[in-house]
Parts: sequence; C-alpha cells; structure tokens
Amino acid sequence: MNGVWDPEHAKLLYHEMLRIRRFEERCVELYSATKIRGFLHLYIGEEAVAVGTMQALGPDDAVVATYREHGHALARGVGPDSIMAEMFGKVEGCSRGRGGSMHLFDVGAGFYGGNAIVGGGLPIAVGLALADQMEGRARVTACFFGEGAVAEGEFHECLNLAALWNLPVLFCCENNLYAMGTALERSESETDVALKAATYEMPAWSVDGMDVLAVETAARRAADAIRGGGGPHFLEFRTYRFRAHSMYDPELYRDKAEVELWKTRDPLDLLRARLEEAGAVDAAWLHSVDGEVEDEIDAAVEFAESGTFEPVEELTRFVYTEVPS
Repeated sequence: MNGVWDPEHAKLLYHEMLRIRRFEERCVELYSATKIRGFLHLYIGEEAVAVGTMQALGPDDAVVATYREHGHALARGVGPDSIMAEMFGKVEGCSRGRGGSMHLFDVGAGFYGGNAIVGGGLPIAVGLALADQMEGRARVTACFFGEGAVAEGEFHECLNLAALWNLPVLFCCENNLYAMGTALERSESETDVALKAATYEMPAWSVDGMDVLAVETAARRAADAIRGGGGPHFLEFRTYRFRAHSMYDPELYRDKAEVELWKTRDPLDLLRARLEEAGAVDAAWLHSVDGEVEDEIDAAVEFAESGTFEPVEELTRFVYTEVPS
C-alpha cells in the first residue's frame, strides 16, 4: 500500500470503510424485507475511493456523486440516521423521503447529490465550480462518476469547459470496469480513461482504487494543486464492485471467478492486514470497532423505522421554491 504510514490515521480510515460496508450490508437485508424499495446500488468493494478522497476535502468544499452514493454521503459526514430515513422514504430523511437511495442530498454537508442520470452530476459540478470562481470562493468541487459516464456527451463538454475556464474541479472517475452490464473494452476504443482526460489539457493519472492510502495521497496531491490555482485535475480510480449493478441485476455479464479474484484485494482486508502487520490493532480492537459500527447502524434503522411518511396533502409542496417570509 502507498502513502505516508500513520497507524492512528489508518485506523480511522478502516473505521470509515467498515461503516460503509456494514451500512450497505444492512441495506441488503432491509431491501429483501421490503423496508427499502425502488432501486438500490451498492458500493461494496469501492469504499476506499470515497473514504480516501474525502480526507483531501475541507468542510467548505463541495461533493457531487452518482446514484451509488451511500458511501460518499457517509464519508462526507451525512448522518446514517438521515440517510437510512431517506432510504425508508421518511420525512426525517436528508431529502425528506422524496429522493430515496439515488438522491441523497445535504447542503449542510456540502453534498449535492446523488444523481440518478449517468454523468448527470458533471454539469452540476462544473456549475458549482464556475460559481465559486465568479464569487471568489476558495473551494474545490469533487465530482464522482463511473467510467460509463465517459460515453456521455456531458463528460467531454464538462472536461473541456473546466479546462478552458481553469475551474477548481476534482474529477473522480470510479472505474469499476462495467457500466451497468457493459465491459469497458466493449464500449470504448481507448480504455485508459486518465489518458483520455489528459487530452483536455488537464493533469490526469490513474490510482489503485482498492488502496485507501494511495487514494488519499493522490486526492491530496490533486486537491492541493487545484487550491493553488492549478485548474481541474482528473483521477481515475481503478476499483471494482463486489455486488451486482443493482438489486435487480442478474449479473450475467461477468465471470464469478473474476469477482472472487478482485475480492482478494478487498480494501478493508488490505488495510486490516497492514495494521495487523504493524501491530497497530488486535482482535479485541477489531471486535470493538465492528460492534461500535453495528450499534450505530442499529440506531439508524430504529430512527428510520420510527420516522413519518409525508402527508398526502404535501405531495405538491416544493414544486415552486418556498421564499422565507
């Protein structure tokens, strides 16, 4: 694993990745029990990308994510209670129960979605960065998207404009090799996504997305350069999702042996092994942190269960902006 080794910081990163893993595993159970409905896209296997990148961002920075965004929201500081209530469709959720799994939003945390359209967050991120530039705000906007977005027109439009206007955007491509069920090599003639981004005259490089320390190192380098006026940067995180595209996906497009091979590079296992090798953790600590995370998720589920559904008479609320009196 790469990056400066700090055992205490590494333990924090492990805890954050474990929170995401256990939260999503619980979501699978709740979905099977029909407590969570609609689409559900799991981030299991990709936790290192969100957790590592968030270490490079400050509280005033902005984050724009995809529909596979539970991990990003948790790592950004959106509360598990608020997220779980949203998954349950309750008013206490971060989007008042109107968005569900794919539309988590919390302006207080600087988290601007949760966007269900492939590549849909890219123009929003560029718009946020342009507004910051025009207002003179020293802020970085981190935009997460999958490699499937590379086939969308807004990918090229947004990279071009960001480079042309020298906007403070950190483009974070989570390349998990499959855009829904289509392998990258079946849709793109050039499969080196970082190389493709570099043609827009911005610094771009690939990163081991299963190594949380390597992710953090790359994200800090890029974010620091952006803050220094270096313009947009592009990181291609080479990662892999261990679960299907969504809960409705029969997953017939990839071989089970491939999935098992990638699981040998599970980001939690890699970091845990490093911590154990350094003598920084033992079985008691691992058991304790797992119990702490489980308790937090139990509380989030209880909060969501006890929440309220929006009254029917308020269904048309927010069609128009509410101006404070």
